[in-house]
Amino acid sequence: MTDGIITCDACPVLCRIRPGKTGACDRYGNFDGVLTRIDPLLVTQKVVDEAGKLVPFLEASESWDGSLVNREAPVFVTGIGATTTYPDYKPAPFIVSSEHEGVDMVTVVSEGVFSYCGVKVKIDTDRYIGPEPAAVRVDGEQIGHVTTAEYGSQMLAIGGVRHLTGGSKKEGNVTCAAMLSLCNKEPVEMKIDGGAALTVQAGRPPVIDGVQEERMRVGCGSAAIGIFAPQWHGLVDEVIVVDDHITGVLTEHQSGKFLDMPAAGIRVRGRRSTPGRYFQVADHGSGWGGTDITDPLDIIERIDGKTAWPGLKLLMVSTTGEDAAYFVLDGDLRPAQDEMPSDLQVVVDRIGENCEPALSSVLFMGGAGGSLRAGVTVNPVRLTRSVKRHATRVTCGGAPVYVWPGGGITLMVDVTVMPDNAFGYVPTPALVAPIEFTMPKQEFLDFGGYGDEIVALERAMQRGPVRSEPQRPDNPWPMEEQDVLEQA
Repeated sequence: MTDGIITCDACPVLCRIRPGKTGACDRYGNFDGVLTRIDPLLVTQKVVDEAGKLVPFLEASESWDGSLVNREAPVFVTGIGATTTYPDYKPAPFIVSSEHEGVDMVTVVSEGVFSYCGVKVKIDTDRYIGPEPAAVRVDGEQIGHVTTAEYGSQMLAIGGVRHLTGGSKKEGNVTCAAMLSLCNKEPVEMKIDGGAALTVQAGRPPVIDGVQEERMRVGCGSAAIGIFAPQWHGLVDEVIVVDDHITGVLTEHQSGKFLDMPAAGIRVRGRRSTPGRYFQVADHGSGWGGTDITDPLDIIERIDGKTAWPGLKLLMVSTTGEDAAYFVLDGDLRPAQDEMPSDLQVVVDRIGENCEPALSSVLFMGGAGGSLRAGVTVNPVRLTRSVKRHATRVTCGGAPVYVWPGGGITLMVDVTVMPDNAFGYVPTPALVAPIEFTMPKQEFLDFGGYGDEIVALERAMQRGPVRSEPQRPDNPWPMEEQDVLEQA
């Protein structure tokens, strides 16, 4: 400290903080000459009712001051507000002992600085958002790319070390800011090269070119045929489900054959895959079924006069049921649009009923290496092995994570099941995310954990300000999944 100025060592930036001010990340400040983490340490509590069930997550309450909900309820210390393990040689800021059903447990708690991290975004929509692997941009800077579409959803890969550190300073800062907003459940506006303008927010419907998406498709055109074929049978002679990927034709499809439906003689454009399944019937777009089609008759290549007949009833529908039209072939075998029969409308509406609400899902993905593992044990590879054999459980803010197989501790977590504002940043740039490693105490000691740094839970909570939240009832209690291993 020089002239009251503190050099913060919580990250490589080494901010010099004047009295009463904060560092660049707004996470640490100089208070009375002491480097202080501004946000309180967040703990979660397992609050149960008389039947032993978790009490539903408390709604935001202006009257609740964040104090412990129930001093008798079990408490779990999260990494939110815990401070970091940087520089690498330091043990984790909290190594907490507790007891779970008679077993001594240890939880190693810190805020990890993740330079190697990204965000995977799942957007429930049939609409075309852009080609693979088109650039995703914010403020003109590339922050990621479009990746492989999944069933009923478009996917984005955001962030990663190349965008954070491999480009210009502006690219890194814009990428970091966008990732921080996404992980903290805030909306982010982005533009895809050759594609759509998007507004994405975790747990909310996506907005695509200014239109909020409502439905996730029930399935591809072929799947929709298979699901609803028995309900269409007897009401209509042919059904074509328009889809950007696999358009379905009922009487050609195996479902129609199974129902002994006669061929209708209506051939659609595109490449025939298997009976009743067609690829590439139109270009990508925001029309019917994710195509660029606004008039469904445009995908009909021909009508076979030897097979079709006047009066043939034809339903054309999209994979979400949002677009539907009913036609009857006239004497010249030309489709003439007619009013949708009420009993047929019921089945069309049922397609929409079976479409789940469209949401944007955000998964934080990061590799826990370097200071994270060294903050737990003098022999980091043994922590990795303990995690892989499920003797040590990893959580983020008390929320469950998925740990990828293979080398290292590469994890993914759904940000919507984490506490609010769980993520921070450092201007290196990198994201800061809470992480906890929980294991039996003996396991911790066996793999070379810092046994001398263990403190009792009660003592850990006396180190500074603490804020409490009830454990989300849809999240497992971090201690409980260890039971089978402990008994073994």
